[in-house]
Parts: sequence; C-alpha cells; structure tokens
Amino acid sequence: MFSLKNKTAIVTGAGSGIGKAIAKLFAQQGAAVHILDFDEKGAAQTKTEIEADGGKSFTVKADVSNQQQVKTIVDSIVASAGHIDILVNNAGVAHVGNVESTSEEDFNRLFNVNVKGVYNCLQAVIPHMKQKGGSILNMASIASSVGIPDRFAYSMTKGAVVGMTLSTAKDYLNHNIRCNCISPARVHTPFVDGFINKNYPGKEKEMFEKLSKSQPIGRMGEPGEIAFLVLYLCSDEASFITGCDYPIDGGFIKLNN
Repeated sequence: MFSLKNKTAIVTGAGSGIGKAIAKLFAQQGAAVHILDFDEKGAAQTKTEIEADGGKSFTVKADVSNQQQVKTIVDSIVASAGHIDILVNNAGVAHVGNVESTSEEDFNRLFNVNVKGVYNCLQAVIPHMKQKGGSILNMASIASSVGIPDRFAYSMTKGAVVGMTLSTAKDYLNHNIRCNCISPARVHTPFVDGFINKNYPGKEKEMFEKLSKSQPIGRMGEPGEIAFLVLYLCSDEASFITGCDYPIDGGFIKLNN
C-alpha cells in the first residue's frame, strides 16, 4: 500500500523539517524525488540520507518566489523524467507580529514565498500534469482556521493557500488532478528550536514545554507524523479525495477551549 513506485515527485523546502521528512518518506516508497530548496546544504543532506537508504533523489537550488526560475526548473525535470506525478508545496517562511508591527518588507517577503511561491509552482507544474493526472499537496496551517496571536502576515498567507487549493481542485477535476492541503499545528522542527533560542535565551526548556502544551494532546507533532498524512493524500489510495484541508494538530482547532 501507498507505493509511489515509478512516480516523479517535487517537494519544495525539503532541506529540513517537514519537507525533509516528506522527501525521505516518498523516496522510501519508491518515488524519484526532486528536492527544490534555497538552502543548498540542507538539500544536499536530505539527498545524502535518501541515497543512504537506497532511494533516488535530485537537488535543485530554487527560489520559489522567482517565477521564471521555477518554470525553467520544472521544464528541465519533465525533460529528463518525462512526467511529474506529485507536487508538494511545502516551502515557506514565518513571521511573528500583529498588523502594526508587521512592516511592508516583512509582509511582502511572506507573500512572495508563501503565496506567490505556491502559485509559481502550480502554474509551472499543472500544464505538464494535465497529460496524465497527478496529486498536489499544499502546506497550510491551523493559522488559516483559527486566530493565532502575533501571526498576522503568516495567517494571511496560509488562508491564501487554502483558497488556492480549493480553486485548483475545482478547476482541474476533469484532468484527473487532485489538490488538497493540510494544516499542521506546532511541529518540532529546527525552525522551532531556532525561534526559541533566539527569542527566549536562558528559558529554552521552559518555553519548549509551554509551546508543547499549547496542543491539547500535550506535545508538538513530529515531522514524520506530518509526512505520513502527506504520503496518504498523494498516493493512489486517496484517489477519491480532492479539495480538502486536513488539520493535523493534536486537537488544537476543535479541543482548545
């Protein structure tokens, strides 16, 4: 079950965290995984770990906010692989702040990566995917469903991701292209550790516990747990699912009251 044998997958932001876990799991399931990441060192490490397990992967330095660069990369992948079966739009950046403390520069930075980056990848991949169908998975967030303090710009971008997911799913039903998104709560990634170290020096352990317990289940998610849901939604076993946003949040949305 959940085999991706003979499938070509693109995973953006796969140099660390959730994207890395997705890329590694896809490769374990037989996919040829193309890792698109601005962080060349991180992407290379993901590729090394995939190949150590006998998987197949390729790395490309990519700025997903650059439309022409994304199109060139996707066209090159199709030229060598012949097709693209799966696209995971995982690349994203975060920001802490309300509307008053969010500068125009910060707002544009988040929009360019989290919104325009998804748009660029969709626009580049879908013309090729229309030939034989495929599956698209976009990374949203619980911030698109509930109010999170000091996440103004981030929430805006993830709401846009949900909207793009629904539109894409509707527009390409007749081309056998499925498009879904998932909404994780807090997941323990290097980004979280860096955020805590930067903003709460000397209180790292205390803040980690506090953030962990903000999920009703009492802990943060692990990248591998997110990857399993992504695998299911991108596999043929999920062929009846499109246009859905799946919370994976330790009960945050429904039980946090």
